Amino acid sequence: MQTQTIYLNGSFMPLEEARIPVLDRGFIFGDGVYEVIPVYSGHPFRMEQHLRRLQNSLDAIRIANPMTLARWSNLARRVISLNPWKDQSIYLQVTRGVARRDHAFPQKTAPTVFMMSNPLTPPARNLITAGVACITATDNRWLRCDIKSTSLLGNVLMRQRSAERGCIETIMFRDGFLSEASASNVFVVHGKVISAPPNNHLVLPGTTYDVVMELAGKARLPLKLREISEDEVRNADEIWVTSATKEVLPVTRLDGKAVGSGKPGTVYKRIYRLYQEYKRTVMRRG
Repeated sequence: MQTQTIYLNGSFMPLEEARIPVLDRGFIFGDGVYEVIPVYSGHPFRMEQHLRRLQNSLDAIRIANPMTLARWSNLARRVISLNPWKDQSIYLQVTRGVARRDHAFPQKTAPTVFMMSNPLTPPARNLITAGVACITATDNRWLRCDIKSTSLLGNVLMRQRSAERGCIETIMFRDGFLSEASASNVFVVHGKVISAPPNNHLVLPGTTYDVVMELAGKARLPLKLREISEDEVRNADEIWVTSATKEVLPVTRLDGKAVGSGKPGTVYKRIYRLYQEYKRTVMRRG
């Protein structure tokens, strides 16, 4: 069994040796933020964009960033080099640190910084060619979904719903409009027009979401950021879910009913090809 090396508060160590005090506010309150960065052939994918989102999350919950952009990048590359997998998924987390249990922020507490890597397996080929199934639910989470917070109970419960139904995701609606899925952003297609909810406090600003928008723009595929009604989602020609680890997946069944033709659509296939070409370009550049 290969040793998994992690970073915790200034030290590198085997995962099984890592310890965090029970009074860490990340454990007591979920008072922290995190990021997930895919790594292909040893090269982090859109590192700068992920770290910019980390900074936005830290600013939103008022934790001073414990590292510069350069230090984060060097640390991530060090963790990548210490682990054996060609493709990896870097997980990093910053909490407010250890303090007496009190809801108010503690004074002069050092943040807890944790980073680990896991093997990254791309979506199975059959998911690309046949598509995936999703269910729907009312989005009952808090109103700051733009913060990549470790307080993920709402998302966990939504994802569990889909897992129990043998589905890959739960797509959520708030006040009759599409927000996002439990761990993904969502795109829909009507005709040849791609639509997605705009970035606001009700959705996490996804890095893969940004890639899809950039690729659609370069390919001159029409794309609109707007409010999308539940009825429009249920009658879409295509639906996709996107995330750092799912990449871009076609949804071909929603609540047990076929989406469009019941097969991945032509717009999806074009975006998928462009996404894979973009990944290869990133890997070549390093």
